[in-house]
Amino acid sequence: MPSLISHFLRGFAMGTADLIPGVSGGTVALVLGIYKRLIVSIRRGAGALGALVRLDFSGFLGDLKAIEWRFIAPLLIGVLSAVLALSHLIEGLLEDYPLHMAGLFFGLVVGSIFVAWRIVERPNGLTWGILVVAAIVTFWFLGLRGGTIEDPPLWVFFGSGAIAICAMILPGVSGSFMLLMMGMYAPVLGAVNDRRVLAVLVFALGCVIGLASFSTLLNLLLDRYHDLVIAAMVGLMVGSLRVLWPWPEGTNGTSLALPAGEIWGPVLLAAVGAAVVLLITRKEKAIAADVEAAGEAAGTVP
Repeated sequence: MPSLISHFLRGFAMGTADLIPGVSGGTVALVLGIYKRLIVSIRRGAGALGALVRLDFSGFLGDLKAIEWRFIAPLLIGVLSAVLALSHLIEGLLEDYPLHMAGLFFGLVVGSIFVAWRIVERPNGLTWGILVVAAIVTFWFLGLRGGTIEDPPLWVFFGSGAIAICAMILPGVSGSFMLLMMGMYAPVLGAVNDRRVLAVLVFALGCVIGLASFSTLLNLLLDRYHDLVIAAMVGLMVGSLRVLWPWPEGTNGTSLALPAGEIWGPVLLAAVGAAVVLLITRKEKAIAADVEAAGEAAGTVP
């Protein structure tokens, strides 16, 4: 029972992080020391879905049995509990304090940019070039949309879920950030808060299909082209700061203006957001070092 409660609390922490653009649930999983177990469970779940599609029922059941359910079930319940408990609060803050929330999110993403770039193992001219190109293209592309999508159809909920969930397996990249970039952050929060069951189920289905479809490919790309993939994602995050620039309208649009009116509140929250991310990842590195040292020590035991 204590382990189930601890897994639930870890899931609640991940779900809280996934609600906040700029904070990655994957990063929290790393900090809490469960990232590798989570990835293994995701891969087994993807294998089970693949077997089901091929009508390989014995393989499907075998993959299901191989999933560490005593770990993954309370973790998922914790994630869902955080989303249900906190989404209304965040939606209200976005409506009442759009500039302040944009400033906070801006700082969180800036901090995540520095963290994600440190993941690049061998920076060179090519990685810098990919970062710059990705940033310019993203910045330009986001200028074509007018902010939050109003009354999105169900297929947009499905597609946004499929894309955003992939950020879950990438420390440093936030699923909520991806939703915000696509203009779907507020609509998804609204669907959860208004208990629009069909929209939420379609979004969840997109998450399941996206995770099953892209997790293996994404891990393959990271294995073969690690630095190039990370550089492209950092560029995406840099370009997408356009969405989070507080002035003139917070996260409600992509138009840009010089700071005016309320200035110090958003600036202070941006600084706090960046500091929080950097402190979290500093703790993550310390934990990773401790785990590695423990593993080496265990390896020396006959």
